[in-house]
Amino acid sequence: MPKHSHSPTLTKHHKIALAGVATLGAAALAFSAVPSSAETVATGSPQAAAQVAYGTEQIKNVKGTVTDQLAFQNVKVEAIAAKKKAATPHTLHMAHVKQAHALHVAHVKKVQAAHAAHTAHVKKAHAAHTAKVKAAHAAHVKHVEAAAKQAAHAAHVKHAAKQAASRSALRPQIQQVAAKTYSNTLDGWIRQALDIMKAKGIPGSYNGLHRNIMRESSGNPNAINNWDINAINGIPSKGLLQVIPPTFATYHVNGTSWNIYDPVANITAAANYAANRYGSIDNVNSAY
Repeated sequence: MPKHSHSPTLTKHHKIALAGVATLGAAALAFSAVPSSAETVATGSPQAAAQVAYGTEQIKNVKGTVTDQLAFQNVKVEAIAAKKKAATPHTLHMAHVKQAHALHVAHVKKVQAAHAAHTAHVKKAHAAHTAKVKAAHAAHVKHVEAAAKQAAHAAHVKHAAKQAASRSALRPQIQQVAAKTYSNTLDGWIRQALDIMKAKGIPGSYNGLHRNIMRESSGNPNAINNWDINAINGIPSKGLLQVIPPTFATYHVNGTSWNIYDPVANITAAANYAANRYGSIDNVNSAY
């Protein structure tokens, strides 16, 4: 590196040191110029020459001391300045590092907060989607089950109607017996129903009919059930054998009244239904 010769700029410390050295030099010069006694010294005398030589020597010593002190002060000041100059980049670097670290920490916290918010949003959306899927699945299952029940019921009714119609076609027509009469009592209703059932090929006995009639209606042809599931569904059970309207219409026996409360029509329709489902009304021992 090339060396450049230049005079260093005097700083405040330089100026103070030079002022102090100059003061000391002036004081030493004045002291050496004054004789040690108050007597007058003749010019050119040996004593005067000795005093002048002594004073010159002192001035030389003071000059050397001042030069040494100035050099020492200059080195010290330059060392302090160099130390400060070296410390300044480090201080700036550390300040920059601290600032960068603070910015990094703030960025990390911001990213963490954004991540937490995103996670919460995803969880909420997932929970809502899961609930929606479960609700849709439950509704679908319910719909499928209802459709299956409805289809099964429709198939059963259709099959039963077909079988009943087939039996009716094969059975001989009811022969009206003008000479035979029946009492308008439970006994007369059962006996008249048995004659029609016999003519139609519908199985059943007096005892089977009577037992079920007493359990279902206690022999009251106008009995109606207004509290069970059929009543809730709007099709309450009616008559001696508590037949619901759809069943009465499906298993109605030709030649009898279409009034569900008619004792003979109610008995024969119920017996026809029981024969199709249980084999005979005699096999029914509870609600059917």
